[in-house]
Amino acid sequence: MSTTGSLPPPTARARALAPDLGRGAMLALIALAHAQVLARGSGPLTNAVDAAAQTALTLFVDSRGYPMFAALFGYGMVHILRRQTANGGWEQARSVLRRRGGWLVLFGFAHVLLLFPGDILASYGLLAVCLVGALRWRDARLLTVACVAGAVGALVYGAVLTVPFPDSAGAPVDPLLSAAIRVASFPVLTPLNAVMAAGPVLVGVWAARRHLLDEPERHRRLLSRIAGVGIAVAVVGALPQMLVTTGQWEPAGGLLLAAGALHTATGYAGGLGYAALIGVVAARLSRTARQHRRDGRIVTALRACGQRSMSCYLAQSIAWLVLFEPYLADLGGQLGVAAAAAVGLAVWALTVVAADLLHRLGRPGPAETLLRRLTYGSAVHT
Repeated sequence: MSTTGSLPPPTARARALAPDLGRGAMLALIALAHAQVLARGSGPLTNAVDAAAQTALTLFVDSRGYPMFAALFGYGMVHILRRQTANGGWEQARSVLRRRGGWLVLFGFAHVLLLFPGDILASYGLLAVCLVGALRWRDARLLTVACVAGAVGALVYGAVLTVPFPDSAGAPVDPLLSAAIRVASFPVLTPLNAVMAAGPVLVGVWAARRHLLDEPERHRRLLSRIAGVGIAVAVVGALPQMLVTTGQWEPAGGLLLAAGALHTATGYAGGLGYAALIGVVAARLSRTARQHRRDGRIVTALRACGQRSMSCYLAQSIAWLVLFEPYLADLGGQLGVAAAAAVGLAVWALTVVAADLLHRLGRPGPAETLLRRLTYGSAVHT
């Protein structure tokens, strides 16, 4: 994957609030999901606080955060397509998107090698390479394939949930061996996560064609309906899996697969509902900002986090490395569910503060800067 100085960099433009706000908020869900590696194993939860936390995580977080991120990734692909098509046509746009996707795969590999096995960058990079042609599909084909991909992803993940997780007791304490084990999971988890994210990515492409998040005030009614229906479907569909995760139901075989597949399928609706809800909130915040001629402090910080979402995502993984690995803090499986969730939110909050500081200093995220330079070559100056 060579870079070239001949490509024009992304043109400066006013960034819409909703996509950045969505990425910043989505990282809280990612942190909550990943922090569960710190929680104790499955079984009946006798602690009321832990039971309540696990219920909330299953209903509102698990398999609900990544579909939102995937949809926003597809949304961003359309923005890149528009800029590059205006600069050099379809062939250049396709080349840029594939180059960017290829570098994301390598970023993801480095992420797994050095930090944490729960990578999504490589999966989205793989989708960018494979689905760039979908940016020219008709809407009917786009949504049909999205539905099929969603069904396949739900069944695949439902099957994954039937496989017992290995016991982490006696995990390797050597950093090199631990890294080797993480890398061994890379060729399995990357395509698996890509299959599960393909549907939301395509829906994000469809939404970007209609500027749903760029112009949320124009689409407030549609976004409100998507948010209400999507989140409600996600909560109802998660109820069987919630009984499993809280230890109140122990199905086996087909029932366990069905509960996991339903949870995943309705999680797609929830992730899209969250994205739509962010659009509704952004529309109201934009009106308020125009009245006061500035964004609020919290909105500015969340927006800064969203603009630096990859850097903040990788920063979270540094925390998971320190907290989880046996040769460091070794807290894997040592905390209650509520405590682990609190740690996750604290890690996310720290990344928001760091992103806000970079914003005030006028500095972009380091990961975003590197990806832009690798994608566009020496034409990019940040």
